[in-house]
Amino acid sequence: MINQAGFIYTPAFLHYQFSESHPFNHKRVQLTKELLEGQSTLAQADLITPRIAADEEIALFHDTTYIEAVKRAAGGELKEDRAQEYGIGTEDTPIFPNMHQAASNLVGGSLTAVEKILNGDYKKITNIGGGLHHGFQRKASGFCVYNDCAIAIKYLREQEDLKVLYVDTDAHHGDGVQAGFYDDPNVCTFSIHETGRYLFPGTGNVNERGIKSGHGYSFNLPIDAFTEDDSYLELYETALRKIAAFFKPDIIVSQNGADSHCLDPLTHLCGTMKIFERIPLLAAEIADEYCNGRWLAFGGGGYDMWRVVPRAWGQVWNVMKTGTYCEGALPADWLKKWQQEAPVTLPANWQDTADIQPVIPRRAEITEKNKLLLKDMLKYTAMIQ
Repeated sequence: MINQAGFIYTPAFLHYQFSESHPFNHKRVQLTKELLEGQSTLAQADLITPRIAADEEIALFHDTTYIEAVKRAAGGELKEDRAQEYGIGTEDTPIFPNMHQAASNLVGGSLTAVEKILNGDYKKITNIGGGLHHGFQRKASGFCVYNDCAIAIKYLREQEDLKVLYVDTDAHHGDGVQAGFYDDPNVCTFSIHETGRYLFPGTGNVNERGIKSGHGYSFNLPIDAFTEDDSYLELYETALRKIAAFFKPDIIVSQNGADSHCLDPLTHLCGTMKIFERIPLLAAEIADEYCNGRWLAFGGGGYDMWRVVPRAWGQVWNVMKTGTYCEGALPADWLKKWQQEAPVTLPANWQDTADIQPVIPRRAEITEKNKLLLKDMLKYTAMIQ
């Protein structure tokens, strides 16, 4: 009998830690898991213990010289100037002990998820420890040492001839994954993100469409800063349905960054929990319509790890497991435990309060600009069809 949903987890995910003060803190994964356990939507039987990725599996996407550089850097054996050529030892992606092994654990989680789906054991799996979408073939970037998303897609393509729709809702453009499949017509990438005029990595323009045989299989919606729920969801839902109808994927792979929320300290979008309820519902619907239910979901960005990330990632699992998102009060025991450590007041409910968003004077202008952006992107889809 096929298990419909599985949750990848190991305490080793928490070892991916640049420093105590670094904004990327994988305690987010533990917070989410315990929130779901307190909500009684995640049981011991749902948990899947992942394996660690082998070097040759990481090399499905990353250059072997880069993998060796990561190992040497973590052991203090790589000169600073040489390390920075590989994007490690920078302010964003500093070197930390056992970096290679910690990053390999995250990749192993995503590969385990792929194997479970391909073996027919599960229809839907989430690995919120993954989602490191900025890593490039020979370079770390944006807190990402190894790009588990791209490695998992490469592994999918190697094991079975499946058409992969990669959907990235992180506030930062999914640049590493897009670059990895920019010439591949069997992998369609769709990223909705804050415009690169204001935010790292500065890419993801609507005219980035792919090259060679992959031209027409990359889609980008670089929405305006301070975009709110209604505009975000109108663009996202319209685009995703059009792209899925055009591409007709065999599996959905989604990166679920939680940094489009108005409380996120590193971005300028103004979403609430409403978008993080709708995003997984749409992914599940598209997967059921085109992919026989097959959907692999990763985590990603999200830097308000106390108030936002556990709820946002929790709703991905809630939709996978129960078919809908949770409403009402958060578990009292979870709030009691973690409020003692949190530097902010934790929200009491799954949903946000009505006053959480700031007043945006340019709301009408932003909405109109986003509509024109969607129209511009969709004209490429019409040309292909």
